[in-house]
Amino acid sequence: MSVYKILNKQIFTKDIYSIVPIRFQDRLDIMNWRNEQIYHLRQNKPLTIEDQERYFKNIVEPLFSEEKPGQILFSYLENQKCIGYGGLVHINWIDKNAEISFIIETALEKDYFQLHWITYLGLIEQLAFEQLDLHKVFIYAFDIRPHLYRALEAAEYIKEAVLTEHCFFQSSFIDVVIYSKIKK
Repeated sequence: MSVYKILNKQIFTKDIYSIVPIRFQDRLDIMNWRNEQIYHLRQNKPLTIEDQERYFKNIVEPLFSEEKPGQILFSYLENQKCIGYGGLVHINWIDKNAEISFIIETALEKDYFQLHWITYLGLIEQLAFEQLDLHKVFIYAFDIRPHLYRALEAAEYIKEAVLTEHCFFQSSFIDVVIYSKIKK
């Protein structure tokens, strides 16, 4: 398992769920989920195997040895099986905040979306607030998945902002909604 130099603790667990430093073995599942869910991601075209291999080699691999990486990515596991991935991205070490990123296996979205989002948020908050001593985490979301807001509010995130007509999506402009949580 690769380890992040910046972290004293690498694995965060709750019951049968855990996040571990992103595993190379999960890269093709992650690519497939991203391609299936491209509609809500900041990704402008489907990924190829070559894209994914290049991303892991040139972007992900160097993160493990950086003193203050711009992102820290994890595989999200249920009983050691990868069912999602995410992390802290756009980390601002000066202002002590980061954006939370997360997607789950597409087949789980319909019936288990809220369970996995709430579980994942609890795990990533351990990393953000306890390990990295960040002050604030936030989610930047295209305003196309109202079920996401229910999960965020259940996890005590606050709707902080709406960026009106901020992104061009399927031939029209849509809002971006930002939810956040501040360390208690």
